[in-house]
Amino acid sequence: MRSAVQWRLCWENDLQLTDHVELSDFFRNTYGRTGAFHAKPFEGGRSWAGARPELRLIASDAEGIAAHLGILRRFIKVGEVDLLVAEMGLYGVRPDLEKLGISFSVRIVHPVLQQLAVPFAFGTVRHAMRNHVERFCREGVATIVSGVRVRSSRPDAHPDLPPTRLDDVLVLVSPIGRSMDEWPSGTLIDRNGPEL
Repeated sequence: MRSAVQWRLCWENDLQLTDHVELSDFFRNTYGRTGAFHAKPFEGGRSWAGARPELRLIASDAEGIAAHLGILRRFIKVGEVDLLVAEMGLYGVRPDLEKLGISFSVRIVHPVLQQLAVPFAFGTVRHAMRNHVERFCREGVATIVSGVRVRSSRPDAHPDLPPTRLDDVLVLVSPIGRSMDEWPSGTLIDRNGPEL
C-alpha cells in the first residue's frame, strides 16, 4: 500500500541545504531517465536548472520527495504586450507514482496563484508531453496555446552559443485573475530571462 502524499508550499529562501540536496537527487533521478544531459544541471546539490523559483510546491511521502512544481512571477512579452505571469516549471513526479493521478494533485497550486494576484499562470512543455498536458487541461483549468515560439536567455554564458534560444514548445496558460479571452495574441513569447 502506498503512503499518502502531503504537499507543502515553500518560499525559496526558507529551503535549507538539505532540502536542496534532496531536491537535486529527485531531479537527477526524474529528469535523468530521458538522458544524462537533462540531469546535468542538478549536479552538486543544485535544485534548479535555469531561473530559480520563487515558490515551490513539494509533495512528499514515506519514500521521500514524490513531486515538485516551481513558481516564479515575472513579466513576459506576448507579441507586443508586456504581461505579468506566474511561470510554472520544474515539474516532476517520481517514476513509481506516474500514472496514478498525482498530477491532478497539482491543482492545489490554483489558490496559491490567486494569492499571488497574477492574471495568468504560464508554462512550457515539450511536444512529447502533449497527452499528459491535455489531461491536465480538462475542465478549463488551463489551455494549450499552439503556434507560439518562446525566446529565453540561456542560464549560463557559453562562448560557442548565442545568449538566447528560440524554442518550439507547447505553451500552457491558466487564467487566474483574468479570463482566457484576455490572453494577448502573438506568435512569439519573450521570457526576457532563463526558463524556470
